[in-house]
Amino acid sequence: MGIGELDREAHVPEVTGAGAAPRTLAEALRARGDEGLAALLRARPDLLSPVPNDLTQLATRAGTRGSVVRALERLDRFALQTAEALAVAPDPAPYPVLLALLTGDEGDPEIEAALPGAVALLREQALVWGEDDRLRLVRTARELLAPSAQHPSPTGLGPTVAEATAGMSPGRVQEIIATAGLTATHDPVSAVAALTELFTDRARMGALLDEASPEALAVLDRLVWGPPYGEVTANPAPPVQWLRDRGLLLPVSARTMVLPREVALHLRGGRAHRAPEPVAPVVEAARDYRPQVVDSAAAGQAYAAIATVEELLKSWDQGGPQVLRAGGMSVRDLKRTAAALDVSEQLAAFWVELCFGAGLLASDGEADERYAPTPAYDDWLDLPPAERWARLVAPWLVATRVAGLVGGADAKGRTLAALGPDLDRAPAPEVRHRVLELLATLPPGAAADPETVFARMRWERPLRGAGQAGPPRPPQPTADAEETTAPAPDPHTDLRSRLARWTLAEAELLGLTGRGALAGPARALLNLPLAEAATPADHGGRVELSVAAGRAATLLAPLLPEAVDHVLLQADLTAVAPGPLRRPLADALAVLADVESKGGATVYRFTPGSVRRALDSGRSASDLHDFLTAHSRTPVPQPLAYLIDDVARKHGHLRIGAASAYVRCDDDTVLGEILADRRSAALGLRRLAPTVLAAQADPASLLDGLRAMGYAPAAESAEGDVLITRADAYRTPARTAPVPVPDGPPAPDATLLGAAVKAIRAGDRAATAVRKEPAAPAATGGLPRTSAAETLATVQAAAMTGSAVWIGYVNAEGAASQRVIAPVRVEGGFVTGYDHTADEVRTYPLHRITGVAELADDQV
Repeated sequence: MGIGELDREAHVPEVTGAGAAPRTLAEALRARGDEGLAALLRARPDLLSPVPNDLTQLATRAGTRGSVVRALERLDRFALQTAEALAVAPDPAPYPVLLALLTGDEGDPEIEAALPGAVALLREQALVWGEDDRLRLVRTARELLAPSAQHPSPTGLGPTVAEATAGMSPGRVQEIIATAGLTATHDPVSAVAALTELFTDRARMGALLDEASPEALAVLDRLVWGPPYGEVTANPAPPVQWLRDRGLLLPVSARTMVLPREVALHLRGGRAHRAPEPVAPVVEAARDYRPQVVDSAAAGQAYAAIATVEELLKSWDQGGPQVLRAGGMSVRDLKRTAAALDVSEQLAAFWVELCFGAGLLASDGEADERYAPTPAYDDWLDLPPAERWARLVAPWLVATRVAGLVGGADAKGRTLAALGPDLDRAPAPEVRHRVLELLATLPPGAAADPETVFARMRWERPLRGAGQAGPPRPPQPTADAEETTAPAPDPHTDLRSRLARWTLAEAELLGLTGRGALAGPARALLNLPLAEAATPADHGGRVELSVAAGRAATLLAPLLPEAVDHVLLQADLTAVAPGPLRRPLADALAVLADVESKGGATVYRFTPGSVRRALDSGRSASDLHDFLTAHSRTPVPQPLAYLIDDVARKHGHLRIGAASAYVRCDDDTVLGEILADRRSAALGLRRLAPTVLAAQADPASLLDGLRAMGYAPAAESAEGDVLITRADAYRTPARTAPVPVPDGPPAPDATLLGAAVKAIRAGDRAATAVRKEPAAPAATGGLPRTSAAETLATVQAAAMTGSAVWIGYVNAEGAASQRVIAPVRVEGGFVTGYDHTADEVRTYPLHRITGVAELADDQV
């Protein structure tokens, strides 16, 4: 639709009288109160960017294709079905006609009860306007939803008889009405009208179909619910030919026939849709648990999530995987991460994306770019567990990055990488909120049936996430009319359904749900009531997400297991942590031992390598003995004490320095053994002195090589002192968390809505104000034209009488506008007055006023 057509729909030549039916969408908007305009702008915030000058401009903008498509995408299924029915109804359509298209001949009490609400919703969003006796669908919406040869209607209906016969010869039309038993006419228009009247007359149409053979009726049955098009051969079968001769099938091309809309509606019993859905599907419970069980299970998952994030980022303390040239992690690095966390690659991608979204992980920005924890990770570690959990789930709730897409392909067939670009999906936050809110509609402790959740989500936004610029279209049939079929779409492949499925899985991983039921902390995060008798509609105004996250953390804290300060040492060189360890103990034990298994009780194993790692960090053997004695509820086993003493005795016996590197030892026989060992060949060793070996390898490689050969060397400085290696963590520079991609313009608040409505009203008053005719004919044009003397005299008189006048004004940039002002002062070549258009006091240079006219008496 062009701009000219939009202007014709929105233009108002004169003010509509009180009580008169609106003739345009602009007039319908003008008849609304301020609350009605605010409701429109709240439902369609794109209309506010920028604020329209007046209601005519608002109506024009509301009819643009992009805005209408965005509004249609936010309709629920029944409101969309109502709009689709209006698109195939006469324009304008009385309310009873619309009701008949949705209920059919038999009627439907549920549809009759739901239809007024659907029409009111369409009116509120300016997709439908007019009184109940003349309902009109906005022209752009009709173009999107009405049937055409290129875009079949979502209803499955085809063109009307008049549309299908538009290109048909008059002689052929006369043949059809004669075969159908109608009286011949003198012009094709009356012939088409007679044929349409026949197809819409239930009794006569029933009599005509009684003459049809079962085979012909079978052809109609296969086309009646759409698609209405079918291909035929050059010599169609007798049943098809019988239908063609009577206009029950009309030709679109030499080999394509279409079922006229009037015929399809008769065969459907008057229904525009096969299955209207006036009532939203109910989210059903699959199983009930005690709320305490749900909260405990969710708390366990929440603690596991905190531990997983900590384990992931701790493994990247010295620098994580490299950043791909196109951005993101490589598949190999993702597999390594998954193996380290003992999870699937898809879950590993989720945890990595969760850390990235929370600002705990970023790229370092160096030439050899790598991922590493951010300084915010260290601050996060210092928080209590419940607050750490809140710092993870709050960003997840509003994030637009979708980890579930990792491993898939983009529009160009390229694999989507974790932490890479193209993972943002704007509807994700809205879907996450809505899925959790649907879970909250069930009683506390009730786990939802996922299929009912998905069905409800599809009903609420049937067009969202489908990846289309407009409403979905049935596939264009290519089969013969006798074999026409329409493949059923997969209800789980659209983006919105996949986002809902991923939300349920991720909410369980994060501890927002326990055993599929919404937990108490999640209700607080969503600002929902916690009492069993309350319903989601009971909660008050929304609060900041950070405040809600704090409430959720407060509820979660008592449910988390308390950290313990001891372990149980066992004779098999293992230690069992009977619960989560306090941070200093956990950090120290992670250096001294390796984690062997996780779960309710973590098992650590002591090995020569782990003990040597503790000695390298600066601990002595006595320090390790004292540490274990202080934190073990059981005596230190003898094998463990022997292990520590044995490794300590060998530790530092060899000294490594930079020569490139050298090895020195007081025992020259040990150096001889090293030289004789074939495994030392790669190190490039040679004897410099009886107690010194020089190496071509660097000190770090020499340390690793000798340790691999079974020795326990220690590094030394240039002064000969033993170097203590500490686990100094590598951090990126300060980084901010990724900003979510907005899903269209933000929702306006009450202040903005009030100001916008006031400005639009003021501009509309100026644009529609009735002016007195000037005594002398003014020059043609959109602005009033008066001489400078007349302008000065008129504004001075208006200032003295306190009346308002209409002026034309050209600003410094040359932009012309018309305004209604009430002058209060005229001096020094300027006029100061209250500008009704801008709703404020302004000053205008007189030389920029093109002319002035008085307002009509009824406008003053």
